[in-house]
Amino acid sequence: MRTRLALLTAALCAATALPAQAATATDTHAEGVLPSGAAYVMDVPAAWNGTVLLFSHGYNPAGTPNPAQNAPDATTRGKLLEAGYALIGSSYATTGWALTEAVPDQLATLDLFTERYGTARRTLAWGRSYGGLVTTALAERHGDRFDGSLAMCGLVQGGVANWNSTLDPVFALRTLLAPDSGIRLTGFAGQESARGAAEALTAATDAAQRTPAGRARIALAAALHNIPGYNTPTQTEPGPTDWAAQQAGQYTAVRGLLQQPAFSWRQEAESRAGGNPSWNTGVDYTAMLRSSPLYKEVTELYKAAGASLRSDLAALNRAPRISADPDAVRWMRDTSALTGRLSDPQLMIHTTGDALIPVQAESAYRRAATAAGSRPLLRQAYVDGPGHCTFTPGETIGALHTLEHRLDTGRWDTSASALNTRARTADPASEPRYLPHHPAPYPRPYDLAHPGDTRP
Repeated sequence: MRTRLALLTAALCAATALPAQAATATDTHAEGVLPSGAAYVMDVPAAWNGTVLLFSHGYNPAGTPNPAQNAPDATTRGKLLEAGYALIGSSYATTGWALTEAVPDQLATLDLFTERYGTARRTLAWGRSYGGLVTTALAERHGDRFDGSLAMCGLVQGGVANWNSTLDPVFALRTLLAPDSGIRLTGFAGQESARGAAEALTAATDAAQRTPAGRARIALAAALHNIPGYNTPTQTEPGPTDWAAQQAGQYTAVRGLLQQPAFSWRQEAESRAGGNPSWNTGVDYTAMLRSSPLYKEVTELYKAAGASLRSDLAALNRAPRISADPDAVRWMRDTSALTGRLSDPQLMIHTTGDALIPVQAESAYRRAATAAGSRPLLRQAYVDGPGHCTFTPGETIGALHTLEHRLDTGRWDTSASALNTRARTADPASEPRYLPHHPAPYPRPYDLAHPGDTRP
C-alpha cells in the first residue's frame, strides 16, 4: 500500500510546508505545488533501482485541466514502478504554449526529488507530443542534468517550423475553397476571433467535401502538412491506391486541425509571442507538393474530379502571402526553436500515421542534429501504426530499454527487430510494430543549426 504525501519543500517553496520525507520501506507517492504554481507528482518504489524518469506531458489547451503527470498512461506507469523506476513530473505552471514555464518547472521538480530522495544513479528525461519538445529542450539546454532522453511522437521540428507548417494547409483551404471570404488566418484579436475564423473555414471545408473537386483540394491542403490518409485506429486501413478512403481519413484530420491547432492554439501562442510568428512569403507550393509523399494521391484525385491541379497550384502561388511579425518570430525562435546540439544520447520514436505531428518532424530534427554534429548521439525509430502517440506500453518501455542499452554499452541497437524484442518482453500481451522507416523531408524546417533558417 502506498503512502500518499502532499508536501511542499521549504528549500524550494515560499509557502509553509511539511518537512521533506525520505523514501520509506513502502512505495511512496508525493504530490505538491512548486513555487511557480505548477503541480508535481512523484512515485518512488520501495525497491527503487536508482533511475529516475522525468516525464514531460503533452499540450493542454488554455482553460483545460492541467494535472501533474509522471507517465504517459496508467499501464506503463504500473509496469515501470514494478520494475523499480522512480517516476516524476510537473503540470507546468500554465497551459498552452508553455515552454518557458515547462523547462524550469521540470528542473524544479527534479531538484525537489533530489532533495527529498537523494541523487539518482541515472536521470532520464522523457516526454510525448508537445512534451517531446520539452524533453528535447531539456536535453539540449541542460544536458548536464541528464544521462539521456526519450522523445515520443515529439514536436521536435520546433516552434517556428510547427507554426509555419500549420499555416500552409489553412492557407490552401482559404485560397481554394473560400477565396473572397476574408477569413483571418493569423493575428487574432482573441479567442472569439480565432473561433469565428475556424468555424467559417470548417464550413467551407465541409461543403467542399461533398464534391469531387472539393475533395481533391482538401487532399492538396492535407499534403502540404503531410497528413496521412490512415491516421486513427478507428479507421479501416485504406488500400495503397484507395484514394477516396485515404482522402476521407485526411478530411477528418483536417477538420480536427481547423477546430483547434490552426486557430485556437495559434491564437494562444500568438498572445505569448506578441504577434504572428509564422509566414509563407517566398514559399513555392508546387515544389512543396511534389516533395510530399502524398503527391500521387493528390494527382489521382484531381484527375478523377476532372479538375486542374496546375490551375490550383498557380492560384496558391499568386495569392497574397502572409508575413510574420519580426518580434514574434524572434520570441518563438529564442524560446522554442531547437539547436540539434546534444551532449547525451537521445532516442526518438514516432508512429507513421500521425496526423497531428506528422512523422516528417523527425526528419527536421535529424537535419538539425546533423548540422550540429550530434548525429552519433541521436537515433530515431518508427512504429507502424495510425494515430498520434498510439504506442503500446510495450513499445514505450521497449524504447526506454533501448536507450538504457545505449547508456550501458556505449552502442546503439535500434533495429526494428531489437526494439520489437524488447517491447515484446516488456508487454507480451500486445504485438509490437516497430519497422524500418525513412520519413520524407520536413516541408519547411527551421532550426538554430542552420543560419539561413533564421530569416523569414
